Amino acid sequence: MTKNKHFPGKNWAEIGAVTTRILTELWRRKRNLIFWAIFPALVLILNSVILAERAQLTTDRAFALAAPGTLVGAALFFSCTGGTLSTIVAEREQQTLKRLFLSPMSGLSYFIGIFLAHFTIGVGQALFIYAIAFFMKAEIAGSLLLGWLIIFLSMIAYVGVGFILGANLAKRTEDVNSLVATFGVPLLILGGVFIPSSVFPKNLLSLAKFNPVYHINQALTAVWADNKTMAEISDHLWFLVIFAVLMVIGAWLSYQQMLYTERRL
Repeated sequence: MTKNKHFPGKNWAEIGAVTTRILTELWRRKRNLIFWAIFPALVLILNSVILAERAQLTTDRAFALAAPGTLVGAALFFSCTGGTLSTIVAEREQQTLKRLFLSPMSGLSYFIGIFLAHFTIGVGQALFIYAIAFFMKAEIAGSLLLGWLIIFLSMIAYVGVGFILGANLAKRTEDVNSLVATFGVPLLILGGVFIPSSVFPKNLLSLAKFNPVYHINQALTAVWADNKTMAEISDHLWFLVIFAVLMVIGAWLSYQQMLYTERRL
């Protein structure tokens, strides 16, 4: 892929083309989109019912507490990480990358295009999850802007992880589920998505503090469920910013290595 010197004009057209192509393919299949809606919706309902019963909370409060963890874990992780991983594997299997080498499209446009496609899906999931929560009378207690910043950073980090796994470890379609299960499920459990971190033993809670999902979950819950300020979640936010930057760097390096490997095949 040649380097394009006309950024941002021509590159934005290329980015839009990549984003549109991926979203169109997902829309034609529809199955993944349906599952990415049903799974977090069920997790939200189950977590809310359990919280309401065990913690003796009102229904609206239970949904307000369950929605952030459900969004960042059961929704965004699988669509942004698993979805990006699946896209990378499919592009390799369908020889799309090899065809792109013959086009004037830049690698940066392709990289950003894949991110924007899954970012769009993530925004849709966020709206869907909170539409259910609002229907159950839950409210967003804190800053909308700060909450969306946390969601944006989490999606950047998740897509970066998907790029790294897809470029380095996934060679075939059947590798996707095993990678998501191997890396994802322990991180989600340790992040307090399925089991509240408040019940973790002390040694497990210490381990959870190295888990980005834990910090995303804690930050978004603190802001949108408990009306915390940026200063009050600064530790979680800084961890997330640093992790997102590292994942973008790692993703870009992995992507370049993947292109080098594909050119040699």
